[in-house]
Amino acid sequence: MGEVIKENIHQDSVGGDRPRNPDGSGLYTMVDLFAGCGGLSMGFENAKFTPLFVSELNTDAMQTYLKNRHHMLGGEMFSKNPALRCYDAHELQGKRLEQMVSDLSTIPEADFHFDTGSLESGSGSSLDVLAGGPPCQGYSGIGIRRSYAVDRKEIPSNVLYGRMTKIICRLRPRIFLFENVRGLLNAKWTREGGEPIWPDVKAAFRQIPGYEVRWSLVFAKDYGVPQNRPRVLLVGIRKDILEACPSLKPETDEEDAIKCGFLPAGEPGLFPDIQDLLGDLVDESVAETLRSGQFASGPFETTSYPRPARTPIQKHLRTPPPWEPNGRVRLTEQEYSKHKKAVVDKFDHMLANNGEIPVHYRTRKFSQRVLPPFWGNKEPNMTATSLPDDYVHYSQPRVLTVREWARLQLFPDWYRFAGKRTTGGIRRAGNPLEGIFDREVPKYTQIGNAVPVGLAQKVGEHFRGILDQALGAR
Repeated sequence: MGEVIKENIHQDSVGGDRPRNPDGSGLYTMVDLFAGCGGLSMGFENAKFTPLFVSELNTDAMQTYLKNRHHMLGGEMFSKNPALRCYDAHELQGKRLEQMVSDLSTIPEADFHFDTGSLESGSGSSLDVLAGGPPCQGYSGIGIRRSYAVDRKEIPSNVLYGRMTKIICRLRPRIFLFENVRGLLNAKWTREGGEPIWPDVKAAFRQIPGYEVRWSLVFAKDYGVPQNRPRVLLVGIRKDILEACPSLKPETDEEDAIKCGFLPAGEPGLFPDIQDLLGDLVDESVAETLRSGQFASGPFETTSYPRPARTPIQKHLRTPPPWEPNGRVRLTEQEYSKHKKAVVDKFDHMLANNGEIPVHYRTRKFSQRVLPPFWGNKEPNMTATSLPDDYVHYSQPRVLTVREWARLQLFPDWYRFAGKRTTGGIRRAGNPLEGIFDREVPKYTQIGNAVPVGLAQKVGEHFRGILDQALGAR
């Protein structure tokens, strides 16, 4: 399939050749709530937005987010300034929320300020975008099964959208974005059925004064991502921005964000083939070691690129980060699972027989699939989840590495991940029946939970176009 790789990663120190916001402030600014490991921010940064504030409950995911942010704000590196982050979004109310407003106001590059006027007419702040994807385990089919069948209304994270609306009401961004899984559209508040969740979520955002709200169900494959990955995207645009942007047509449809111009339309066919995406990471010696079962002590990994970058997507993902433009990217996270002989035999059989699982290896738990090297006339039909076990590498008898998993989400190879490689059981799923809602979020899970970078970039570029029109018209 074709590829469109845009070389638009922003410079990482304020100034230089970074474009200025048309309203005169130095930056296109954003706040990222429930940010996870930073997939949405990474895409928006590629679209030339700069994060001013982040919230994320899990410490490992937050560490991942921070170690990949090197931009300077107010003379201090963003990742070193504790005033510009918050772990629990529930804390962002009262004095803590007012402190956040005060801290944003002290960032000279952001020029954060509020306009005067009525809320209904669309007055607000100079913050460009507030985005957030509250935890979705309780909305997804897999998530609720792993939540021990507790009613969704009893899972605290399922009502975080309400906290997000309150933060929007206070910060009054020009645009806000709510992101979540497709399962939200059909989820009910109780196991027995009852009231659907989605109308409550939608109504909460539509009650924010001074915004027009539209939403769409989008598929990541239509935005250059090698996954199907359906996502609900709800967008609110402040009325003063709406009135100043001629490309927005809210009268076209009461619901559909794409038809109204609030979200970009997809472009099918731009997703890369798996071999074009991962081929430069294939170390031929790995398959031999797996089949022999002779593993050395310590990590089973490849620490340098075994092949040169040949395809546009490989070259793009191996480009040095903005703060090291003349540096070289070092291969990390290419550690392999030390599969047992039976598992390797099973995977070899699947590779040789068009993905067929031998009868004696079949289980009721899940059905593994071999990733195809090329999509051919088909489209991506997979979604990177919180575990790598669902998919077998297209040419070797193994599951994917953390780095390969990250590439499926289009994270660049310089992106580093904090925490454990993987985990399982109650540590990953929690136990809501016993009031245990905390979950470990290892590297595979962080990546699987992330908004695909490519999808986020397309949305960010579209929002930037809206802001260019609206603010340039003033």
